[in-house]
Amino acid sequence: METITLGQNGPAVTPLCIGTWAWGDKLFWNYGDRYGAAELQAAFTAALDVGITFFDTAEVYGIGKSEEFLGQFMQQTPQKVQIATKFGPLPWRFSAQSVSDALTDSLKRLQLERIELYQVHWPFAFFLSQEALMNALADEVQRGRIAAVGVSNYSAEQMREAHQILAKRGVPLAVNQVRYSLLNRQIESNGIFPTARDLGVTILAYSPLAQGLLTGKYTGDKATNPSGARSIDSRFSQDGIQKIAPVISLLQSIGEKYSRTPAQVALNWLIAQGNVIPIAGVKTAEQVKQNAGALGWKLTDDEVGELEKITRPWLNL
Repeated sequence: METITLGQNGPAVTPLCIGTWAWGDKLFWNYGDRYGAAELQAAFTAALDVGITFFDTAEVYGIGKSEEFLGQFMQQTPQKVQIATKFGPLPWRFSAQSVSDALTDSLKRLQLERIELYQVHWPFAFFLSQEALMNALADEVQRGRIAAVGVSNYSAEQMREAHQILAKRGVPLAVNQVRYSLLNRQIESNGIFPTARDLGVTILAYSPLAQGLLTGKYTGDKATNPSGARSIDSRFSQDGIQKIAPVISLLQSIGEKYSRTPAQVALNWLIAQGNVIPIAGVKTAEQVKQNAGALGWKLTDDEVGELEKITRPWLNL
């Protein structure tokens, strides 16, 4: 399988990343209701079976459970697995030592001595300045506990600041993890995407299927009633579904040429942007297999252009 280098000289990872927010999370994803540890173990194994070895997690996912699951599952395979996790700059974390301690705790849960990517989960750091935070991360690169430094949800200006601070230490900023999909294209218009290109920063795209809207599951002619947070999201209303109908129709039309699903086409479009890695959240082995269908083929330039054109209304939404 082809690989993508994170940033300028970071680790080489698979072009699709497995997202593990739902692993152990009861607050948003109702872990333990329709899926549990057995399903997650099967999803992990399925990912390795299709050649996807890059996983994204965070200390706050399932309050540590997501990292713990990954740690347990990795112990059961000889295959090399690459992990990205995240540090949360919470109010009581106001020193470089707090960054080091949080990393130590994550590594313990993951049962690792080193991870490929350590990201700052959000830019608002309360009492910990960006300079202190980035220098603490640079220290950990020098100690050898992390291979690359990343940020998440940073604006173009915030990303540039983090990049400049790290550069003084000789550490490149490797990634910015942001919301990005055919129905969430704001990073192209608000400066994040072009700035990332200028700085040599890879985009990790979370919510690449727009919470499932791009799967084709939610359509006007189907009586599919979304549950949970989707039930109060206007995008899943009848009007919202009608607005995206032309996009879904085009995804289906293109997908038929390749025997692919709308979701697989949508993920392939993101990969086609270059230096973009979609993070596909999964709970089951079947979801892994479905997402993996986005790999091993390429949209034509014309098809990429058609999808770009039809989703221009979502450049600024």
